[in-house]
Amino acid sequence: MILARRTIIGAAALLPFLKGTAFAMEEIDETRLYGVIGQMKATPGQRDALIGYLTTGSQDMQGNLAYLIAKDNGDADALWITEIWSSAEAHKASLKLPQVQAAIAKARPIIAGFGTRAEVTPVGGKH
Repeated sequence: MILARRTIIGAAALLPFLKGTAFAMEEIDETRLYGVIGQMKATPGQRDALIGYLTTGSQDMQGNLAYLIAKDNGDADALWITEIWSSAEAHKASLKLPQVQAAIAKARPIIAGFGTRAEVTPVGGKH
């Protein structure tokens, strides 16, 4: 699959936020790191509400090292979400958390669709 330039740039932009945080923790096995980068589209005029639901639902997720929500400057209804996890299993387990389930239930009516999505393996970055 060929990824859009914006997807690759979005992933690279997240790495400086990670320096000095969870990546530096000894209990993180860097060989198991898992990432997801994806575009989500809100129904017209509902992007800020969607951001609120995602922000609230993404708190205190075990194994989550970074969860970045960014507005797409070229599309008033689109968001890019970049996630870094300690493992693919931690990501999968997060989908069962009560706050994540509540956020999904609230957000579902204002999600118009999804754009590009990529599963990635974080390998480093520069601050």
